[in-house]
Amino acid sequence: MLGVLPLSLAMLIAGGSLPQQASPIPMIAAEQPPLPDSTLNFADAENRMNVLVMVDGHGPYVFVVDTGAERTVISHDLAHLLALKPGRKVNVIAITNQAIINTVIIPSLSVSKITARKIEAPTLDQVNLGAPGILGLDALQGHAVSIDFSRNEMSISPSARRQTSTFYGLSYDTTREAHAIVVTARNLFGQLIMTDAYCHGERVSVLIDTGTPLTIANPAFLKIAGKAPKSIGNVVVTSALGRDLVADYVLVDRIEIGGIGFNDVPMAVADAEPFRRLGLDDKPAVLLGMDALRLFQKVEIDFANREIRFRLPASVQLASH
Repeated sequence: MLGVLPLSLAMLIAGGSLPQQASPIPMIAAEQPPLPDSTLNFADAENRMNVLVMVDGHGPYVFVVDTGAERTVISHDLAHLLALKPGRKVNVIAITNQAIINTVIIPSLSVSKITARKIEAPTLDQVNLGAPGILGLDALQGHAVSIDFSRNEMSISPSARRQTSTFYGLSYDTTREAHAIVVTARNLFGQLIMTDAYCHGERVSVLIDTGTPLTIANPAFLKIAGKAPKSIGNVVVTSALGRDLVADYVLVDRIEIGGIGFNDVPMAVADAEPFRRLGLDDKPAVLLGMDALRLFQKVEIDFANREIRFRLPASVQLASH
């Protein structure tokens, strides 16, 4: 099986360059109190969501939680430190290009109550990952990831079927929080893609990507964005494979996702490899990064039920298309 890592393994650099050497691998001292069973505090590094992960009983180490990466990834440094055994070579897709990459076998990986075993993880340079590792979809499948931005907390729990009622094509939660909208998504390569999104009346495919700090649209999306969006400069995205991609950073006047309308949304526009991987290179598509996700109070991604739940701030209004 080919291993695939989409855009979310990229780091955003604006007006600067990457350091020449990787920083030491962060590790929490053993005398610190253990992590809660159900709730994790997360920190931000380059506006990405980091949590503490035990790797084969060692650590915890800081990993980026990445709902856009199909595979868990580990840095060369940490794999060498833990003397992990080599695995097969796999094809890795980053934002800029593809490459055949070595893997290692992680006997076990634990975060919160989740323990995944025998993960075949590609190994990449930590300086390009921006962390000792990436927690991907292979470790998250069958679970729900709940991100509470108001508290900087995340929980990971087994998925359970919920009772919902439908109104104008949207599912409103009847078992949990009020004012939560649930959007049903389709599963593609383990990733959840929402199609209940529109820009100027045209349907848009949206992928939630917690591993990237900014939202990225493909050129096909730009064609339906009405009048030419206002450019606010260029950004340089450096992928996990160490290559740079220059993207135009624009303000999109209006986009609606799950009936929720947003105005003047900043997006980088790039003809990126992940869009081709998902068969979306010629269709309007957006990778919704952490900058957009933070507009919500809470976001829950339920992989087993193919649902995305948005907890709305009081200031957000529902849109009609």
